[in-house]
Amino acid sequence: MNVIPTWEEIRRGDTTDIYFRRTMEVLRAAGKDRTRVVAEAIVKKFPGAYGYGILSGTDELLALLSGLPVDVDAMEEGTLFHVMEPVFTVEGPYGAFCEMETAMLGVLCQASGIATAASRVRRAAGGKSVLSFGARRMHPALSTLIDRNAFVGGADGVSVIRSAEYLGEKPQGTMPHALVLVFGDTVAAMQAFDATVDPAVPRVCLIDTLQDEKFEALRVAEALRERLSGIRLDTPGSRRGDFRKILQEVRWELDLRGFRHVRLIASGGLGEEEVGALRDVVDGFGVGTSLSNAPTVDYALDIVEVEGVPFAKRGKWSGRKQVHACDACGVRSVLPAVQPAGPCACGGAPEPMLIPAMRNGKALAAPAPARAVRERVLRQLSRFHARGAVG
Repeated sequence: MNVIPTWEEIRRGDTTDIYFRRTMEVLRAAGKDRTRVVAEAIVKKFPGAYGYGILSGTDELLALLSGLPVDVDAMEEGTLFHVMEPVFTVEGPYGAFCEMETAMLGVLCQASGIATAASRVRRAAGGKSVLSFGARRMHPALSTLIDRNAFVGGADGVSVIRSAEYLGEKPQGTMPHALVLVFGDTVAAMQAFDATVDPAVPRVCLIDTLQDEKFEALRVAEALRERLSGIRLDTPGSRRGDFRKILQEVRWELDLRGFRHVRLIASGGLGEEEVGALRDVVDGFGVGTSLSNAPTVDYALDIVEVEGVPFAKRGKWSGRKQVHACDACGVRSVLPAVQPAGPCACGGAPEPMLIPAMRNGKALAAPAPARAVRERVLRQLSRFHARGAVG
């Protein structure tokens, strides 16, 4: 048996929690597996001080339910949402999707967690570039998942070849320490790179392998001159000292000698706080573990209606709901699905956010391209923060 389950095994319910399998045994024996229900997914609390989440993973969610006798209404992929807002509802015979719950939540929780973390790093970076370097911190089977959601959340590029192909982008990266070690010298390694690699690839040199960053940066800049696009500092914590001061020193020495065109890229254990603190002294970031190991956005899926009657567990509001948002002022509301929103206090007209996504097991639209989802995320973030929202 392979460690990674196949799509067929997931769809068959082999990755479900055992209590769902036993639930189905009970329901079939009682003749209740065809009971029609409405279930909704919400988040009760975001990680840390997050003030919003980014919905991601709905394409996989719909793929899990494909061909089943269910209807799904959902927010669009890449939608910014708040706690206690239903992000999707599924309606149909409970037995049709009971054993899919574990997988349904799994694809959303991790994908949304990475996309949300990436959006926060994007915000912290300001206008500086952010590359996703996190694939090496997780199982390779997850590399495209990690990079796709980092990209839609706001990363400008990814380093893994397959991820970039999936996204329709070009993979981006510099060089590893191993290349410098094999050549025994940073300048020799960079000159060999320059002589070999496609000229269209930017010449960005890793300069912290063997010697002081300032002097290595100057040696490489003198050797490549205008061909050098940038340098990357991945200085380990044990040698780093004050990373900001090191970056400032390197920038000063390069500028003093006429190498203002050389960009500074920082990497190595950076999260949103470090990115925010360094963005004024660098031109870009390589961000890894804080994206690949991002805290999950924990959705819960609960039945809110049984055979057309509002019915939910304790602590849960019963009945199908709709989320309305005013495009003019950003005010949102959660109302019973049968209740119209009415005009907003600002004079705007709130629009429903849960829209038909699947009917009787058939998705109603093709998945949106990743770049289009990314643009949607960035637009919403811009408006969210422009309105003075915190988090």
